[in-house]
Amino acid sequence: MIIFKNISKIYGENTVALDNISFEIKSGEFVLIIGKSGAGKTTVLKILRREEEPTKGNVFYKNRNLLEIPHRRLGEIRRKIAIIHQDFKLLEKRTVLENIALPLEIASKMSFKDIKNEVIKIAERLRLKRKLNQIVKTLSGGEKQKVCLARSLIMKPEVLLADEPTGNLDILGTFEILEILKNLNNDGITIVLATHNKDIVETLKTRVLTFNNGRLIKDENPGTFSLL
Repeated sequence: MIIFKNISKIYGENTVALDNISFEIKSGEFVLIIGKSGAGKTTVLKILRREEEPTKGNVFYKNRNLLEIPHRRLGEIRRKIAIIHQDFKLLEKRTVLENIALPLEIASKMSFKDIKNEVIKIAERLRLKRKLNQIVKTLSGGEKQKVCLARSLIMKPEVLLADEPTGNLDILGTFEILEILKNLNNDGITIVLATHNKDIVETLKTRVLTFNNGRLIKDENPGTFSLL
C-alpha cells in the first residue's frame, strides 16, 4: 500500500533528516515509528502526505507515485491519508460539532443536515455525542484528541498517521486513544504511529520501525523498544 523507496531528506546544505530510507507498509497494518527527537519520525509522516518533498527517492501509495501528483490534487490524497498531532490543531473557540464537521463543509457539497448526521455517527463511536455542543477549549486533553480523531475520520480515510498523539495525555487518556486506534485498525484502517513512548510499544506489540539520526536501523514485527 505504501512504499518508501530510497528516500533522503536534506535541509539546507548538510542537515540530514532522512538518509536513504526504504520500507513498505501493507494495507491494514498497524506500524509504529520510534526514535528520539530529531530521528526523522515526523519527516516520514510529512513526506507521506506530501507536506514535505524528499531530496531524492520516491514514495508510492497504492502503486501511485505521490511525487508526481500535481499540487491542485493533493487534497484527494490528504483525505485518504489523514493525520492527527500531539498539539491537536483544533479551533479552540468553536464547538466540538463545528470542529468535526469542518473538513466535510470544505470538501463536500453535502447539506448541513447530512453533515451533522455524519458527525453524530462518528461522535457516538468515540463517545463524544454528549460533547458536541461544548466549546473545544473547555475539554480535557484526551477529549481534544478524540475530537482530532473524529475530524480525521469524518473523511473516511484509508490511512491514519498519528504524530506523538498521546504526548500531552495522562496514562488513562493515552490508553483510551490507543484502544480507539486498535479498533480503527481492526476495521481495516492502516495506522502509522510515531512515538518515543516505551509503554506504547510494549502495549501494542506490533511492527516497529526504529529510526536513529535519520536512518532506519531496525524493522521488527512484533517490535521491541530500543533507542540509541
